[in-house]
Amino acid sequence: MWQWLSNIRRKKILATPFPSEWERHVQKNIPYYQYLNDKEKKRLQDLIQIFISEKHWLGCNNLELTDEIIVTIAAHACLMILALPNDYYRNVESIYVYPTTIFSPENSVGFFEVSTSPVRGPMPILGEAHHRGPVILVWDEVKRETRHPKHGSNVVFHEFAHKLDMLDGSADGTPLLATPEEYQRWVDVCSKEYLELCNNVEHGKPTFFDSYAATDEAEFFAVVTECFFCKPENMKHSHPKLYQVLQDFYRQDPAMRMSSLDQEGKQP
Repeated sequence: MWQWLSNIRRKKILATPFPSEWERHVQKNIPYYQYLNDKEKKRLQDLIQIFISEKHWLGCNNLELTDEIIVTIAAHACLMILALPNDYYRNVESIYVYPTTIFSPENSVGFFEVSTSPVRGPMPILGEAHHRGPVILVWDEVKRETRHPKHGSNVVFHEFAHKLDMLDGSADGTPLLATPEEYQRWVDVCSKEYLELCNNVEHGKPTFFDSYAATDEAEFFAVVTECFFCKPENMKHSHPKLYQVLQDFYRQDPAMRMSSLDQEGKQP
């Protein structure tokens, strides 16, 4: 019954044409949009309309949520599930957007507590994904990263990768997969890559992925997802097996998209 009602509601949403102003925001702020074919662009537009309508949006610290903010965030999130079923963000109810960097509260010592480590001061937060709560994003960081995509970082990709990871009930760096064979391959490839990264970071060796990926398996998945969409050709060259695992999960090959479009652009 719930699915039937959901389908009826979504048909009503999609009966309205994709606004031309939204299209301009996508073209301006989503560098990857140019690599999609017409069918993929239409699919992305449909996902954006549904996503914006079904989620609760909140501007924090006096931020006025404009169409540009909402559409830019929704487009990045929906690009990730372009080839996945449209219920993969069923664990996302709310998106809170702050205008600029926020700080976590200082980790103070309780009255009856004995400190065994330095007290942690306020920590800057650019984004967070809560297991049974909202996705939190900082707009100026989102906007900055849309202008420099080849840096390989994207806070929207990062936080929504955490939400995909959490669909099975835990943030462990392994999202929902279809078969035992896929899980085994994921473990074999990702575990080896993760341990190798940790070893390189520990010994100060250069790494393709940001050292933050060595924090734990959940952060590893989020960081490599950023690179998969932001620097796919470089990642495919540097870490082909890991790229293939993500390609199979997301059912997309962004490196091939970019390469094909670049080749078309070079033709006389």
